[in-house]
Amino acid sequence: RHADLKRFSAHVDVTTDPVRQTGCCLYSRFHSLAPIVALTPQRLLSDSFLRTGLGAKGEGCALSALEDSRSSLEEPGSHGCCPWRVHSPERVALPPASLVLTPHLSSPPPPDSRAPCPAGFLVLLLLSLGLAAQNLRASASTASAPPGCAPWCPRNSVCVSATACRCHPGFSSWSGEIITSPADSCADINECGPPLAVSCGKFADCQNVDGSHYCTCSPGYGLVSGATTFRNESENTCQDVDECQQKPRICKGRSVCINTLGSYTCTCPPGLELNPKDPNLCTDVDECSSGRHPCHSSTICVNTVGSYRCHCHPGWTPLPGLRDNQNTTVCEEVSFPIWTPPPGIQSQHLSHFFERIRDLRRRFQSASAQDTFKGLIHAVDHLLETPGDLETLPRSEQHCVAANLLFGLEDVLRGLSQALSNGSLTFNSPAGTELTLEVLEQGDRSISLSQNRAKMLLNWETVQGSADSGPSVVGLVSTPGMGKLLAEAPLVLDPERQEVVWETHKDLLQEVTHVLLSDVITAFLSNRDTQNLSSPVTFIFNHSVTPRPRKKVLCVFWEHSGNGSGHWATTGCTMVGTRDTSTTCRCTHLSSFAVLMVHYNLQEEDPVLDVITHVGLSLSLLCLLLAALTFLLCRAIQNTSTSLHLQLSLCLFLAHLLFLTAIDRTEIQMLCAVIAGALHYLYLASFTWMLLEGLHLFLTARKLTVVNYSSVSRFMKKLMFPVGYGVPAVIVAVSAASRPRLYGTSTRCWLNTDKGFIWAFLGPVCTIFSINLAFFLMTFWIVKNKLSSLNSDVSTLKNTRMLTFKATAQLFILGCTWCLGILQVGPAARVMAYLFTIINSLQGVFIFLVHCLLSQQVQQQYRKWFKGVTKTKAESEKYTLSSRAVSDASKHSVEN
Repeated sequence: RHADLKRFSAHVDVTTDPVRQTGCCLYSRFHSLAPIVALTPQRLLSDSFLRTGLGAKGEGCALSALEDSRSSLEEPGSHGCCPWRVHSPERVALPPASLVLTPHLSSPPPPDSRAPCPAGFLVLLLLSLGLAAQNLRASASTASAPPGCAPWCPRNSVCVSATACRCHPGFSSWSGEIITSPADSCADINECGPPLAVSCGKFADCQNVDGSHYCTCSPGYGLVSGATTFRNESENTCQDVDECQQKPRICKGRSVCINTLGSYTCTCPPGLELNPKDPNLCTDVDECSSGRHPCHSSTICVNTVGSYRCHCHPGWTPLPGLRDNQNTTVCEEVSFPIWTPPPGIQSQHLSHFFERIRDLRRRFQSASAQDTFKGLIHAVDHLLETPGDLETLPRSEQHCVAANLLFGLEDVLRGLSQALSNGSLTFNSPAGTELTLEVLEQGDRSISLSQNRAKMLLNWETVQGSADSGPSVVGLVSTPGMGKLLAEAPLVLDPERQEVVWETHKDLLQEVTHVLLSDVITAFLSNRDTQNLSSPVTFIFNHSVTPRPRKKVLCVFWEHSGNGSGHWATTGCTMVGTRDTSTTCRCTHLSSFAVLMVHYNLQEEDPVLDVITHVGLSLSLLCLLLAALTFLLCRAIQNTSTSLHLQLSLCLFLAHLLFLTAIDRTEIQMLCAVIAGALHYLYLASFTWMLLEGLHLFLTARKLTVVNYSSVSRFMKKLMFPVGYGVPAVIVAVSAASRPRLYGTSTRCWLNTDKGFIWAFLGPVCTIFSINLAFFLMTFWIVKNKLSSLNSDVSTLKNTRMLTFKATAQLFILGCTWCLGILQVGPAARVMAYLFTIINSLQGVFIFLVHCLLSQQVQQQYRKWFKGVTKTKAESEKYTLSSRAVSDASKHSVEN
């Protein structure tokens, strides 16, 4: 066997003389003998083998060589074929019959004995190899075979008896399963090859191993269970593996994976191609450098990932109807837009202005666009600073000139900006005109343009527009002198705003007039479609005039009309907030015209009422504070009624204080709404405590005995705080949740009258007034019966009289006041307004008068406090005089 040959060849050193031993003992021939080295010595010496394998001539040589090798193992010598020295070396341990052959070069053979028998060497070599292999197998079998077994069983077999062996499963021999000849061997059975091919099924391959086999799914397929091998077709569950779902992605970058049966394919989108070094990766195709682009000669090819675009040269713009940065873009050089004067207006000064514009147009070059911008601004400033005969034109014609300037300036600035490269441009003229312009590439950030008197905030979508591509332009120009031409321009409020204004101010609204608070500014974009912007634009105006509290500030824009003129309009523009010298507006369109602010005048309120309110509320606050301190510190009157008076005084004090200091704080809408909500709660709480006072008076009148009065006190202590503060809180919470935007008006931080929201206050007030009126009538009836049944000298009668007086005063002070407020309609509105203002502002004075100054117990307490203060002051003065006397006496004694 080949294995035996290899083991034996490790111990055999064969070296031949290339001159004298030509072709006789080559080492390569030694290796070619591997297929027959398994022959045993008996077969080598058999007659049939010698005759058929070596021929007649080699038979004698083989026998002679064999006999000589056996008789002279230890003696060096030469034999017929080749000179050999046969010995057993000490450096290698071999089985007993092993022979090692080395050429005997020290004593070369004589020339006449070179090769008398041609096959002698082959016979000797085969004999030696067979003996060595046989001895090796015998040695191994003898060492491992149990007694009674054949010692010559080959590898991959098991002993059956002393004369037979059986191959292991998966192996076979020449003679079958049972081996009876030592010359047989057990070889592996290839189950995967014919004729015993094993079927692994569809999409699977058979893999042979020593003594066995296994099946695997073909590449691109896998078992459902996730295993890697199986035995036969019955266990085959191979199905296609979707490589496109693997993580990480097998197709890299922007390549698209397409799954196929047993495989996959990576494809590239247009503009990309597969990388030759990595077939799973798509790389960009540079259409510009490869020359595969159809860009017009008026454009520059710009390569992008997966595509390309054609960009106009600096100072060039796309032809009308075409877009920049497209594959089909065709450009022309930027030209100065045509600006025509307003028709029908005769003005020499205006004619000079348009002559300067035509001169700028003739000399315009895209490379010097910035100089043209400056010349244009100077021309506009000269016209506005020295209007000349424009001042003599009628107002309507002046408005037409202003509209023409606004529209033409916007159109020319937009057109000339296309000749600018990306970046910013800022120019401030000596006359105060400011130009801020920015050319931007595509992006998604917010854009801000700032000037000394204005600021504009907008996002990229608003600047670019859905139909634009490439660089976009956003600009802002402020012209202080434009306001002269726009003086007394008409103002048109949108119907909804006009209705709100009329509903809010009613009789206070005079003829609407307006005054410019800020400079006229013009905003222009490369996006010409500014009628309905995707997102609003925010403007922040700085103005030197501070709006007065009773003035309404409006954010307006100049709306062009068909006759070449126009008017101020408010549609689409809202005021976010105003504070001192700054106002913020938000508009959903630009209309290619100016955005500015105006305000309209409201009729001033009666100054007498204003003085009465401030003086009366100030006096009322002082009296309420004194009353609250009295109710809190006077021990002689501490009872349930005093607790009710104290809570009422505190609520009215806070309500009047907030009304006096914050009712006009309408600058910040959110703050105004909070103030309105707080006033709503405090006044409702005051009326609720009034209701509790009326209930307490009624219960006290019914039960004048001490026992009954004590039970009334216990009942009121449990009831008053949850009702006094809880009921108003519930009403305000429901109102704020249902109509949060109706807290605060344009002139007052109070409830809005729109949609009847004012009844969130008037409804509870009318209900409380009705209940208090019922309590008063019942209390009056009870007191009348008590007066008729009691002696006038009894103290209870005196207390009841005082109780009746307090009930009457309480109803008048706390209930009738707001009835007068509701009656402020018709011809008597002015009278009712005076009565309401006087009585309402003096509520604190009435409470202090009725519950403090007219109470004998409180009067006694005041006298006690006054005496205590006077006594303390006298003692302090006496102590001061004594100290001075002692000091003077001490000083006099020292001098003596």
